[in-house]
Amino acid sequence: MLQLFQNNQILGAFSLLTGGGMRNFSVLLMGLSPYINASIILQLLAVISPKLEALTKEGEQGRQTINRYTRWLTYPLAILQSYGFILLLNSASSTPIIPDVSFRGLLPVMLVVSAGTIFLMWLGEMMTEKGIGNGISMLIFAGIVASMPEVMGQVLGLAQVNPETWIPFSVVVLITLLLTWLIVVVTEGQRNIPIAHARQVRGGRLVSGAQNYLPLRVNMAGVIPIIFAISVVLFPPFIAQFFVRATSAWVAQAASFIINIFQQGGLAYGVIYFVLVVAFTYFYTAIIFQPRQIAENLQKQGSFIPGIRPGKETEVYLQSVVNRILLAGSVFLGIIAILPLLVQSVTGFNLVIGGTSLLIVVSVIIESMKKVEAQMAYHSYSYDA
Repeated sequence: MLQLFQNNQILGAFSLLTGGGMRNFSVLLMGLSPYINASIILQLLAVISPKLEALTKEGEQGRQTINRYTRWLTYPLAILQSYGFILLLNSASSTPIIPDVSFRGLLPVMLVVSAGTIFLMWLGEMMTEKGIGNGISMLIFAGIVASMPEVMGQVLGLAQVNPETWIPFSVVVLITLLLTWLIVVVTEGQRNIPIAHARQVRGGRLVSGAQNYLPLRVNMAGVIPIIFAISVVLFPPFIAQFFVRATSAWVAQAASFIINIFQQGGLAYGVIYFVLVVAFTYFYTAIIFQPRQIAENLQKQGSFIPGIRPGKETEVYLQSVVNRILLAGSVFLGIIAILPLLVQSVTGFNLVIGGTSLLIVVSVIIESMKKVEAQMAYHSYSYDA
């Protein structure tokens, strides 16, 4: 298993997102991946389903209903995903992890690892309800951070055995620190669109309208496009493994070619991965950001963007601004995704913490800091009152 995940970039990246459970073939094999996929599926369905779209607008009650649908969808997805992962690990490993791949042999394993996902889902929801911040994000954060001492120990052990590796190791550490700073800057970066409010008459007097801002973040989609891309690049080798032993020679060769491309982490894999991350960034942002709805809400509230007419022109303006922001945000996410491949090919070392994992860690820390500051401010106001 250790050799398999060292040689396979895709599985190594996915194992970090599951907190190392996949690499250890533990009860938490899939981590929270099925729950995340269920959440993404419902977000996509909310765009085309009027019923789900109406639920998203019902406030807290609608959010609880959608969360209940997400929980119901998680377990069947976990069952299907566990079957695919077990077969994928079996085929990629030189020695079969589970020799008996019949339904009777796989069903107990599928049920156990699916139950592990449900346990994590329950634990995350309890953390969200009783703690500070998003419990699901905190669990992913904890899994990534927990794997860092082991990675650091391996790298330092290699550097002690071969003193010549201290220079590339130092370069990797500096790149990690610089990348952390860059991720903080991009995560906090936003474009503020000025919003003016129409003047109102109060008590027979004309009151000038106030002005505030509509913040548009550079990275609206967060880490979701990278998770999308990882799921997609895992799919071709999973399908190709069924045709490796095909009777037709060209089918078997094509299957082996696909598996080699996606498992060796070469140039072709890096290009495909980068393009998928950029494409999914645009796709997911188009789902979560609706310029037409924002323009309609501004018009209903008597608000407008200075110099832009309400209605259609506001919608076109917001879309053009978002497209320019997304160009930088999507390229940034794409570079973050393939950066471990670039660093390893140049220095021969892996990053102390991968770009995707570092993005998750930084985002969770920033979110938790803001939550703690909000709680401190709330209690301060309560004590003053």
